[in-house]
Amino acid sequence: MALENLDRAEINRYQRHLVIPEIGMGGQQKLKAAKVLVVGAGGLGSPVLLYLAAAGIGTLGIADGDTVSESNLQRQILFTTADVGKSKAFLAEQRLLALNPFTRIVVLNEAVTKENVLEVIAPYDIIVDATDNFLTRYLLNDACVLAGKPLVYGSIYRFEGQVSVFNAIAKEGDRSPHYRDLYPVPGASPNCAESGVIGVLPGIVGSMQANEVIKLVTGVGETLAGRLLLYDALTAESRIIRYRKNPKVAAITELKVEADASCLVDEKVNDEKNMKEITVEQLKELRDSGADFQLIDVREPHEFEIANLGGELIPLGQVDVQKDKISKDKQVVIHCRSGARSGNAVTFLEQKYGYNNLYNLKGGILAWSDQIDPTVPKY
Repeated sequence: MALENLDRAEINRYQRHLVIPEIGMGGQQKLKAAKVLVVGAGGLGSPVLLYLAAAGIGTLGIADGDTVSESNLQRQILFTTADVGKSKAFLAEQRLLALNPFTRIVVLNEAVTKENVLEVIAPYDIIVDATDNFLTRYLLNDACVLAGKPLVYGSIYRFEGQVSVFNAIAKEGDRSPHYRDLYPVPGASPNCAESGVIGVLPGIVGSMQANEVIKLVTGVGETLAGRLLLYDALTAESRIIRYRKNPKVAAITELKVEADASCLVDEKVNDEKNMKEITVEQLKELRDSGADFQLIDVREPHEFEIANLGGELIPLGQVDVQKDKISKDKQVVIHCRSGARSGNAVTFLEQKYGYNNLYNLKGGILAWSDQIDPTVPKY
């Protein structure tokens, strides 16, 4: 990228960056020359956009076709009560220009789709996934792989957050793993039915995403490429999981629209009141008594390697095609990390295939570690 000199006003504005040896004038010039697209101007997009604009990113794209609703205001700090019903993208443009007039803002007031995604991301160096649904996440991932662009990923659910960097250029010149290396096909999609999120969590995760962008642009530090950061707001604990390219994942050669199995479930029926559950204490009693039951783990293989309760691993995205492995003749306990994905699996199998012998493990492996066996790692 061609670097431009900073004028006196910019030098004054960014002086706290300029005095950091690792950034200095050269790093700030790289930030000014950078072109970053943020897809989503909501909970994650708000802190990402604010911090990248404040940092001096030269061109900042905003892609979001949604409008502000009152329920957004608990976490989407770009907006105010007076903004309800107005375009998020255009409001974000106004706020960011008021924050930093030296940043050029480009607005796309529409959703990113299979038809427009490659054209939308083409002018940018780095793409930031600040979306709230799995299908757009897979679309952005595949488009970035095809276009050879790094993707900064963030995800939030209740009190849990995830951050990583996909498809970044490694030191050897090849690309780092991408989203499908972690999650080959769509699985649990809490956003199909509003599951809630503590308001500060997107601020924390979005700030981490902005930090990854700054590191990618300036070349300082070590990015989260090939590493997944997990953050728990309830304990203020974080953990980093290293992951590699998944040899079982087919090469991405074209864009496709994924079908999210969990979204096929009727949202009105996917309710804890209508789902059979057992506690971790009850599961221990089943094991201790030698009862004949089946234990199914619907997490991903890299999670299974960290901690497992035994049983058979069938990732949620594979439940539909591997349903024949799940018994209809005896009690089946399905579990995951916290109980969310396994709940989706239970409801999906009950509705689509008529299972009536499934039980969701309440609290998942986290509850087992807390209440039964503290030697089981939490992550």
